[in-house]
Amino acid sequence: MTKKSGGGGRVQGPGGGQRQLHTRVKTARRRTASSARWLQRQLNDPYVAAAKREGMRSRAAYKLTEIDDKHGILKPGQVVIDLGAAPGGWSQIAAERVKSVDGVGYGRGQVVAIDYLGVDALPGVEILQMDFTDDDAEARLKELIRGGKADVVLSDMAAPTVGHTRTDHLRIMGLAELAADFAIEVLNEGGVFLCKVFQGGAERELLDVLKKSFKTVKHVKPPASRADSAELYVLATGFRGGASDEEYSG
Repeated sequence: MTKKSGGGGRVQGPGGGQRQLHTRVKTARRRTASSARWLQRQLNDPYVAAAKREGMRSRAAYKLTEIDDKHGILKPGQVVIDLGAAPGGWSQIAAERVKSVDGVGYGRGQVVAIDYLGVDALPGVEILQMDFTDDDAEARLKELIRGGKADVVLSDMAAPTVGHTRTDHLRIMGLAELAADFAIEVLNEGGVFLCKVFQGGAERELLDVLKKSFKTVKHVKPPASRADSAELYVLATGFRGGASDEEYSG
């Protein structure tokens, strides 16, 4: 799928020509059927196996890898903000690709990650442990980033689910809208915003806002995003701060 090379920070995806063995999980007395299904899916997920094999923080690292391989949103020297970063998979990929670990001079990027959950230290990543929805979170982030502006804002945030589909969808869309407002405020011209959403019919307001401020807005679903999941990503590129003639492809 994708390969890892010293210069490009590219990460090899699952498979690698190795036979994938299917593991079955028995439903233990204390394990519910749903938890058994989740465990079986994890054990047989090639991205989970690849993440363990290649030292990635999570299988989500491959989602960003695949999106960036296709759309080229991460470049050496960029300033990146990762919202909802735990456990750090996206920050890990971003640090490699913008060269916040080994870059020099203007080619050295910066990655700032925020999450209310703890994130273990990552080379080339500055970690802020706090809730992005806190009143002073945005100001804290601006203080940390170089010049107070960013080139890329990433958001893989998801609100805790309550089990009611409509409510869960509205909650994650609320986070997406907060992330979009922040991106529009903090991005440099030409900047990129990538955000997780879920299919469910409540995205129009978010898309309308983004189309006014970015040249191109589109939905993307990388192969690492499970096919049976309602998860999608909105990719907005070419930030221009409110121009009116936009291009949209859904």
